[in-house]
Amino acid sequence: MDQERSELLGEESAIPPEWNWAVLVKHDGEALERQYRRTLQALAKADGLIGTIFRKSQNKLSDPAKLKRVVSLIDNEGPWIGLDVDVKGNIYEGLLERNASEVRSGAGQYFTPPPVIDAIVKCVDPRIGETICDPACGTGGFLLTAFEHMKGQSQDRDRLRKLRHGALHGVDIVDEVVRLCAMNLYLHGVGNGDSPVTQGDALAADPGDRYKVVLTNPPFGKKSSYQVVGEDGSVTSERETYERDDFKFTTSNKQLNFLQHIMTILDSHGRAGVVLPDNVLFEAGRAGEGIRKRLLEQFNFHTLLRLPTGIWYSPGVKANVLFFDKRPASREVQTRELWVYDYRTNVHKTLKTKPLMHADLDDFIGCYHQRKETECAFR
Repeated sequence: MDQERSELLGEESAIPPEWNWAVLVKHDGEALERQYRRTLQALAKADGLIGTIFRKSQNKLSDPAKLKRVVSLIDNEGPWIGLDVDVKGNIYEGLLERNASEVRSGAGQYFTPPPVIDAIVKCVDPRIGETICDPACGTGGFLLTAFEHMKGQSQDRDRLRKLRHGALHGVDIVDEVVRLCAMNLYLHGVGNGDSPVTQGDALAADPGDRYKVVLTNPPFGKKSSYQVVGEDGSVTSERETYERDDFKFTTSNKQLNFLQHIMTILDSHGRAGVVLPDNVLFEAGRAGEGIRKRLLEQFNFHTLLRLPTGIWYSPGVKANVLFFDKRPASREVQTRELWVYDYRTNVHKTLKTKPLMHADLDDFIGCYHQRKETECAFR
């Protein structure tokens, strides 16, 4: 697959020749198991995107006969081998969505409904040549939708190459999710050298980089905490306290901290589309009130989309999409008018029987660009 991807994109393979598929399939028995194990170990130590995908990988098929059967099944699967990059990427995304729907797996917490992502990207309208960041990227939904939105804007090969390998940037705190995201990007033809997605706590420090566009859905839950799984399988919870000079207010509210982080990483004329729960809009206290005041005074917070309940894998979530633009420092208040589109009141959605569809947000997208009112929208 890697060789075909490289040929389609006109690039060199990111997999070293000694560890590619063609070498692996030549082996049998213990030699196959040995080659497979050594391949995983080597690629896990690689730099860039390949190292991110194969990080901590290990062989779970110790029986050489079973391993050979799996390798043979993959190698003989002509339809899969012949599919182009976009189709393979779409299949992988489908598997991620199916996994997210299995509530017990817990994967739903990293999954934003595709219609919401699509609407945000169409409204923010990232342009080729701009840099895009998702500081809570999950499996890469926002990054890939932005990529698909931008790649048709130019036929220039150099600009498209820069789009694939330099425009998209993602961060996630969960190691396994970062690997899923890296593979998702790779199967869509994004990245080949340096990894566009990195594992880490985006809130830990100002990364120094600034982006024209930020598209993100920070994780739900008010407290900044995460779980650490030890080698023995034991799980401990860790709390993070963020002390950053660029954070004007100290708070344990994770979404408010993400909002402060986005304020920092946006370019001086950058724009953002961010999914945030109701508590960000209404939480009392010095931090909540102060951050909202900063958003209104120093940014052009121009649009609020109220999303319906029942569209998330976490039940009962009430969320909104905040659209705002950063402005250079000024004494004037930057938000002159906030346009609100209510798609929550009298709207009832469920994950299985009445899921959110792309067409459900078409009216909002049209109103966003035309700034007109409908019976579902009000100022």
